[in-house]
Amino acid sequence: MKIAHIIPGSGGSFYCGNCLRDSKYMKALQDLGQEVIKVPLYLPLFEDAHDLNDIPVFYGAVDIYLKQRFPIFRHMPTFVDKMLNSKSVLHLAAQNAGSTRAKGLEEMTVSMLLGEEGLQKEELERLVEWLRDDAKPDVVHLSNALLLGLARRIKQEMNIPVVCSLQDEDVWVDVMSDKHREEVWQLMEERGREVDAFVAVSHFYAKEMLTRMHIRRDQLFINHIGVDAADYPVKPVEQKEPVIGFISRMCEENGLGILVDAFIYLKEDEVYQSVKLKITGGRTNDDTHFIKEQKKRIAKAGLEDDVFWVEEFENPSRQKFFDTVALLTVPVLNGEAFGLYQLEALASGIPLVQPKLGAFPEVAEISGGGLTYHPNSAKKLAKAWKSIILDQQELTKLSQKGLEGVKAHFDIHKQSERLVEIYKKVVK
Repeated sequence: MKIAHIIPGSGGSFYCGNCLRDSKYMKALQDLGQEVIKVPLYLPLFEDAHDLNDIPVFYGAVDIYLKQRFPIFRHMPTFVDKMLNSKSVLHLAAQNAGSTRAKGLEEMTVSMLLGEEGLQKEELERLVEWLRDDAKPDVVHLSNALLLGLARRIKQEMNIPVVCSLQDEDVWVDVMSDKHREEVWQLMEERGREVDAFVAVSHFYAKEMLTRMHIRRDQLFINHIGVDAADYPVKPVEQKEPVIGFISRMCEENGLGILVDAFIYLKEDEVYQSVKLKITGGRTNDDTHFIKEQKKRIAKAGLEDDVFWVEEFENPSRQKFFDTVALLTVPVLNGEAFGLYQLEALASGIPLVQPKLGAFPEVAEISGGGLTYHPNSAKKLAKAWKSIILDQQELTKLSQKGLEGVKAHFDIHKQSERLVEIYKKVVK
């Protein structure tokens, strides 16, 4: 079977779990003998950002943004489009805050969901023509529901099924104004009727999207994200210093402020003076001021020597990070649909301490390798850390359970086999 995965790229400026999820799935599908093509949209893909391959980046972020905001760019000659979609321009765009948040991009989101009726219709036709004439897949897999505007033309032109993953669309949509938020949810519901199958990454998010998009139950499947535990060397936690880790985009929404506050509270107790904090995951320009404020607060508390900011987060730097961390926390303010970093940590033998929000309790319970706390406050997080960070016996127990849980329930090869079964159902 030939599968085309259409994936929005992050440009590699921060840890993009969704991009990494799709890349891992594609490798596992190839291991199963499937032919997989990854088709990047907007920006180069995470971990591929430094090497644009022969497949073009469709809907180049700079090009479509300028055409959406300034009508004059809709009538520019072809060479201007090529320049705006060049490798150097796209890498520059990866640092642009507007490419990673919904504020200011509401109208473009609506236009993308309108598909052939939107302002990007020419780019849509270019993508469909490339899929039809060059890629020739048996099934197209959209990375998220914000891409549902592509489905109708793909099905009209190629008469093949379209599958769509569901993960954290609400994070993007719910920060919009009331008018745009309602319009986007309505468009996703309407365009979703043309999709053959939706694949939610957790039971939590499947339930959430059944309500949000009124998806037919026979149209919805649940397939957890997976990793290959063999890709993650395990350094026993008893051989590590008491270091708490954070790996995700370093921003307010991902709970970096709560993390810093909790660490300051923790260090007020002399018992925990040996505990350190290590932070990585990248950033955009939008996050610069917020990160500076967190560093000032750390300095004011006299903890500069206890907090380490790691700039590099791609492999092999990511593995070095896991080798030095005894516990992982990413206290996302409102939770999320999954969080791939959880599996990467568990596969590296690192227990989790996560807020009781979103799919975090689901992952902790299934894997057996984590604790949850509620509410998602700095004091509650500090208290949860205190219960475990210096307890080598408990850390070792959770580490072993988590590793076993990943192998049993979140194995990427098993999850990919289930994904192939979904493809087969819709192709038939």
